[in-house]
Amino acid sequence: MILRRSILALPALAAPALAQPAGWPDRPIVFVSPFLPGGSTDIIARIIADRVAPRLGPQARIIVENRAGAGGSIGSEWVRQRPPDGYTWLLASASSHGTNPAALPHQTPYDPVDGFTHLAVLGDAPLVVGVPANSRFRTLQELIAFARAHPGRLSWGSSGAGGIGHLAGEYLRVAAGGFQAEYVPYRGGSQVAEALTKAEIDFAMEVLASAAPTMRANLTRALAVTGSERHPLFPDIPTVAESGLPGYEIRTWNTVAAPRGMDPGLARHINAALNEVLREPQTVQRLEIAGLDPRPGSTVESTRQFVADQVALFRDIVQRAGLRIGRQ
Repeated sequence: MILRRSILALPALAAPALAQPAGWPDRPIVFVSPFLPGGSTDIIARIIADRVAPRLGPQARIIVENRAGAGGSIGSEWVRQRPPDGYTWLLASASSHGTNPAALPHQTPYDPVDGFTHLAVLGDAPLVVGVPANSRFRTLQELIAFARAHPGRLSWGSSGAGGIGHLAGEYLRVAAGGFQAEYVPYRGGSQVAEALTKAEIDFAMEVLASAAPTMRANLTRALAVTGSERHPLFPDIPTVAESGLPGYEIRTWNTVAAPRGMDPGLARHINAALNEVLREPQTVQRLEIAGLDPRPGSTVESTRQFVADQVALFRDIVQRAGLRIGRQ
């Protein structure tokens, strides 16, 4: 049985707000987005920076800095090496702190759990199992049955070997009994969407935010979502669990992290500010448009445990699927 940890297993309430630490901040906070400008992660970082800064003090400033590369690992390693003084934050992700350490340890020079101070869970989002608009498959059950009966006949894709979509697909394959299908890695969600639109692959595993535009344009169809429940934006799409694989759940997610060793009181202060922002209706709306469903209520302790559980989940998938990606 694959280890499963619910992404929603968070405390009902965050830690109470703490008094402003004396003298902090007295210079700009650098919030590292470990991906290119303009993507969903970068947009989320800028929304959070804009809304959290006023809660940290009248003179507080947060500057978003992009340090992209290696699925978020380059920016994460840079943050890990900074002083733990509260002036450097990281928008960590399921790739930088989940799938990369599990599937690509050779390009992940840090411990995703012990190498950081974990400040708060921001939110999560499901992936979708998508097919071309003219696909013969109307349900996930039909796709799996065909794949089992015709080993190697189907091809599927996601954004990058070792990424969240790849591991979600391997999880699907293992949970469905280990059917065989050819995996095709792409460099980004737009390329996956284009390949699926052109029926160059038979199905894809992509985050909902990337898949939604072609779904709405009726260029692709979603057979299932990978969350534990149906998504409110697409309530007619069943979950993978509903489609015959009970217990299947996997999501992409974002947390805020900082260098290891931050003062616990300062960490709790930042956590309280982040959770206040995640409860603002306007911020919730902006984050949902960016592709993240906010999950207020985490503590510093529960955030660290959440990351540890997610790393364990992804490592279990890698082991059970027998993945060997690149240099090991």
